[in-house]
Amino acid sequence: MRDIMDNKLDPWSSSNITDYSKLFEEFGISPFENILPEIPSPHKYMRRRIIFGHRDYEQIAEAMRTGAPFSVMDGFMPSGKVHLGHKMVMDQIVWHQEKGASAFVGIADREAFSVRGFSWQKCREIGVEEYILSLIALGFKPEGLIYFQSGCGSVKDLAFELGAKVNFSELSAIYGFSGETSLSHMLSVATQAADILQPQLEEFGGSKPVVVPVGPDQDPHLRLTRGLAGKMNMFRVEERETAEGGKYLSVRGKGAPREALQELKKRIPGKVKLYEEHIDVLQTPDYAFLERFVLQINQPERRNYFMTQIQEIATFANAAKPPEFSEYEKYFVFKRVWKTTGKILEEVVAEVAAEFDGYAFIPPASTYHRFMSGLQGGKMSSSIPDSHIALTDDPKEGAKKVKRAKTGGCITLEEQKKLGGKPDECSVFELMLFHLIEDDEELLEIREECICGTRMCGSCKQLAAEKMQEFLKDHQEKRELAREQLDEYRIIYKK
Repeated sequence: MRDIMDNKLDPWSSSNITDYSKLFEEFGISPFENILPEIPSPHKYMRRRIIFGHRDYEQIAEAMRTGAPFSVMDGFMPSGKVHLGHKMVMDQIVWHQEKGASAFVGIADREAFSVRGFSWQKCREIGVEEYILSLIALGFKPEGLIYFQSGCGSVKDLAFELGAKVNFSELSAIYGFSGETSLSHMLSVATQAADILQPQLEEFGGSKPVVVPVGPDQDPHLRLTRGLAGKMNMFRVEERETAEGGKYLSVRGKGAPREALQELKKRIPGKVKLYEEHIDVLQTPDYAFLERFVLQINQPERRNYFMTQIQEIATFANAAKPPEFSEYEKYFVFKRVWKTTGKILEEVVAEVAAEFDGYAFIPPASTYHRFMSGLQGGKMSSSIPDSHIALTDDPKEGAKKVKRAKTGGCITLEEQKKLGGKPDECSVFELMLFHLIEDDEELLEIREECICGTRMCGSCKQLAAEKMQEFLKDHQEKRELAREQLDEYRIIYKK
């Protein structure tokens, strides 16, 4: 893979990123630990810093706290055995679904066809037998949507539209494409962008925050899609300043139908000015303004959500008598009113755009998780059986792989007792960290005993092997139950 400092990540190569901190500087990814306190009952991957970075996850955390609509979307290329690396993504999809997200899972058969040369039939077999069965076995609910890219008309149509907004030079800059890159490979990239934006189509409830959990090697897809979201939108809401330093909101609609701008103006109360290609909202927002503005949201569920937000602001503002109402509290209330005004404006803008056959995509959020290392050290590779554990491995064979795995211990027992082990360099401890130990305190105890030299590698391997065998046995039983339940799920196949 290209060095990260070349400003390129390759979604189709085996990745071996060793310094994740560079991703913050090079690609604008934010540290996840800063947002952790805002997340209700965070997943173990979050607590243990396996998820290390994010883009715009604040909007997802807010949706979880307030009950606002949001989605989780991810995809799997059907190119081989489903393994523990895939399980990490599936776990995150299921967790977000449990937190209230509408869930979308794409089987990237177009990508497998163009990049791996697999037949459509092989893509379907691998997609069902490996990925879909394991996803359901891990807890995916029937309310979610599972689809093969080749069979999903809305994704294919959207991919075609997105293709008009990106050119070869842009794809080359992001992915390193050359004259040798096939057209179908480039089309698969547009299809993945369509996968990510699909949850915001009108047929799925329209504009909403969407999170895509990925490894950092998949970030090129997110950067491309975020850029395309803005290019596709009929309107853009901006915060601007007057010459005197005051703030106001402006809706820019370059190329938008005049009728759409006029309709939008009618739905914004107070002082509003319509120009040739934009609208300035010059009204200073207050409670009365918010109460009138929220009624312009047509969708009852969203209107009620914002009514609740407005009531919370009013309750806080009325909680203290004027002498006790500090300048900070006044500022806090103003910030809440201003933020809510912007959110309501975005809702109304999205509804008007939809009425005039336009889009109002919110740039997708994303989380980034660490890669698991191979069982023998180095990279995990699907082409090296002993480097990974497949979810369909025989449970006893999975346990044997754990016992053969590279550890962070010393050469002799005496050295181990004297110097202690290195759990952070141990693939066995990593298995427990990522997958096998649910209790954080138990995991910390194992780590401390290893460092202090009171726990030997043999006992750790035995524990991990037993847990791995138990997990695989249980998972494979659930896979067979999932096979019987396939008809209960919304699955779109290639026709």
